[in-house]
Amino acid sequence: MSGQGAGDGKVWERFVALGDSFTEGLSDPHPDEEDLYVGWADRVAATLAMHNSVRGRPFAYANLAIRGRLIDDVVVEQLGPALEMAPDLVSICAGGNDLLQSRTSVAHVVERVEDMIVRIRATGADVLLVTAPDVSWVSMVSRVHPRLVEYTAHAWALAQRTGCLVVDIFTLPSLRDPRMYHPDRIHLSSEGHARVAAQALWTLGLTPTGPDDWREPLGALPALSRREALLADRAWAVDHLRPWLRRHRGGHEAGEGRTAKRPELLAWDHEYDDERYEDSGR
Repeated sequence: MSGQGAGDGKVWERFVALGDSFTEGLSDPHPDEEDLYVGWADRVAATLAMHNSVRGRPFAYANLAIRGRLIDDVVVEQLGPALEMAPDLVSICAGGNDLLQSRTSVAHVVERVEDMIVRIRATGADVLLVTAPDVSWVSMVSRVHPRLVEYTAHAWALAQRTGCLVVDIFTLPSLRDPRMYHPDRIHLSSEGHARVAAQALWTLGLTPTGPDDWREPLGALPALSRREALLADRAWAVDHLRPWLRRHRGGHEAGEGRTAKRPELLAWDHEYDDERYEDSGR
């Protein structure tokens, strides 16, 4: 089965990733560098670099995403520098921090995302737009599920209007598993990032090979008793929800003072490539 981008003969040489902590890579720790994360976008870049290397084509990558950024921050801080790099592929996964808070409307997030897509598409570059995940099964976090559903519906409409490609993680069944997430129930684990990267590669027309299917769920976990579930929710509230609320009430964001981990469009190798994913004939 081929992805949305299969068969169009394209080879991307300049990839720029925009967004927040999801694209920065939290919580997928770098194996060698402290306080640096890998993430789905780095994994996609590594595979694209490998494919271009086989063809004798150059490849460069920048990741401008910074944790805690709201949609307006991404537009103001990241879009301009990205356009100056003249990319031929841009990923957008932004607005998640807004959707977690009721003070920003879904309509505003969609409007800002569409503005970014239109400006990028006007340069001739392709856009990878990532949907929201399905969190209906996640205890406590599920209260924001309706807003994520609404945004995801709009994402597909944006694709119809602008011709961008949609990385649909909302319907990815393997993500409906706590092992795909950090204990904070928001950020992806390394395995979760790997699954999202595979979905993005498929969207670009790459065919997964090997025994593992990124769409298939892991083996079932033992069911928690009611008491165990309540204790887990209580621990999550103390360890993650309470600090998050305290920070936001104080007007502080997670990424204050941080800069992008890969702010320049530089040649990129394939240190994170996964040999399970091969070229589908592009």
